[in-house]
Amino acid sequence: MSYVDGLAPAKIAVLGAGSWGTTFAKVLGDAAAGTDRRIVLWGRRAEVVDQINDHHRNPRYLSAVELPANISASTDVVEVLKDAQLVVIAVPAQTLREQLRAWAGHLAPDAVVVSLMKGLELGTDARMSEVIAEELGVAANRIAVVSGPNLAMEIARQEPTASVVACADEATAKWVASVCTPRYFRPYTNSDVVGVEIGGIVKNVIALCVGICEGKKVGDNTKASVITRGLAETMRLALALGGRTETMSGLAGLGDLVATCSSSLSRNHTAGRMLGEGLTLEEVTNRMTQTAEGIKSGRAVSDLAAKMGVDMPITNAVVAVLEGRLSVDDLGPLLLARELKSEGD
Repeated sequence: MSYVDGLAPAKIAVLGAGSWGTTFAKVLGDAAAGTDRRIVLWGRRAEVVDQINDHHRNPRYLSAVELPANISASTDVVEVLKDAQLVVIAVPAQTLREQLRAWAGHLAPDAVVVSLMKGLELGTDARMSEVIAEELGVAANRIAVVSGPNLAMEIARQEPTASVVACADEATAKWVASVCTPRYFRPYTNSDVVGVEIGGIVKNVIALCVGICEGKKVGDNTKASVITRGLAETMRLALALGGRTETMSGLAGLGDLVATCSSSLSRNHTAGRMLGEGLTLEEVTNRMTQTAEGIKSGRAVSDLAAKMGVDMPITNAVVAVLEGRLSVDDLGPLLLARELKSEGD
């Protein structure tokens, strides 16, 4: 059985038991209520897996949220992947390639793979769907991406949220969307995988900048300016790579950017705020319990923009702060000192 049959998968594997992986497993579990579908989570930590199996909770990330009874967990990735027609991946972007190499031989031959990750690989500047295609040998019509304003805690609390499922093949996107549609989570479909991924990647870097502004206690005018101009440079990069303008004005572009830049639940916003308050990058990293992808992917975004000849001043300034070449005090003056030009350029 595969997505070609138009049948719902009997088993879904979710690789990664962090906050977003666990939350998306809950979305899948709630959407499967009243069916025989099983959702199986893979986690590295035995204590987290045991809590999910014994108490239907992930105390490390979602302690107050009860998980559906059709979710189970295991540290044995081979068992998790066995016979799974849909495989959802939610691991840190910079570890993906290495982990895929260990998992490659255990996927069902016709499995559809879904990426929840919003990062760009350092060194190769590859998007996560590209890494999946390279390491698993999966065709584009079997790789989907989920993105949008996806603050995990809000979704776990079943607060109404819309999102995007993107795949080069429309039928596959619709098939994935059909199995992740509980009453509180509404996925739209899109064929612009490049635009959806770039929107999810760059917004993390822009959110770091907005967080820095928050930490420096500047006003809403400044933050609104960063968000708006951040969207402009995100769009420039997406279009240069073949993405579409309408994607950037939708949930995976503007929607995700606003949510990530505005919410205290955003890891990247939080990391930026701590930098703005005067903490060093090392201190910020030590305080964060989860990966802030903008810190890891910022350099890759900057490198990709340079390669494509795309001007991304906010991204470059944030990377300079992360790499210790620019102080947070000089970030604003540097951006304002740029040459005057038309807003549309």
